[in-house]
Amino acid sequence: MTRTALDFDENWLEPDEIALIRRRMPLPYVHGVPVQLDDDGAAARIGLLLRTLPDGTIGREIVGGRVRYHEPLRSALLRHAEKDLGTLALPTLPVALTPFHVAEYFPTEGESRYVDPRQHAVALCYVLPVMGVCEPRRDALSLDWLTPAEAVRHDVVAEMMHGQEHIVRAALAHLGLLP
Repeated sequence: MTRTALDFDENWLEPDEIALIRRRMPLPYVHGVPVQLDDDGAAARIGLLLRTLPDGTIGREIVGGRVRYHEPLRSALLRHAEKDLGTLALPTLPVALTPFHVAEYFPTEGESRYVDPRQHAVALCYVLPVMGVCEPRRDALSLDWLTPAEAVRHDVVAEMMHGQEHIVRAALAHLGLLP
């Protein structure tokens, strides 16, 4: 069976198209929780992005975004890592596609821990070891490397958007680092 080459640059949606789709079906997302490893290969720090949000406020988020049509999950995760962390971040992609957590975002409060007023989305969450130099891009102002205790501190959690503090806690638990 031969695969047809797809033009991924044409695989994006216009604003009115995505708005219509968001009202009709859940969209697939990938999230990566960046981690720095210590000399023994254990996760030592968690990376959180500081972003300018659409409403002009500032908040913290993890790496991630939509999966495009016909895009493998690993490719989507790498694309979003490069978009958010820069091309020299050198993330290590997961060997297995089994996520450590699945976050289901709803547009209304109370349905889930995760809220995205734009849509119903399902995000597969992965730990993303980063070996290189991170230079946040686009709307990311900085990437702050935090210890597990710092990542769940009240003031940091208060800055997390859309309930993503629960993903950070799940990542820390998955890594055996939840304080």
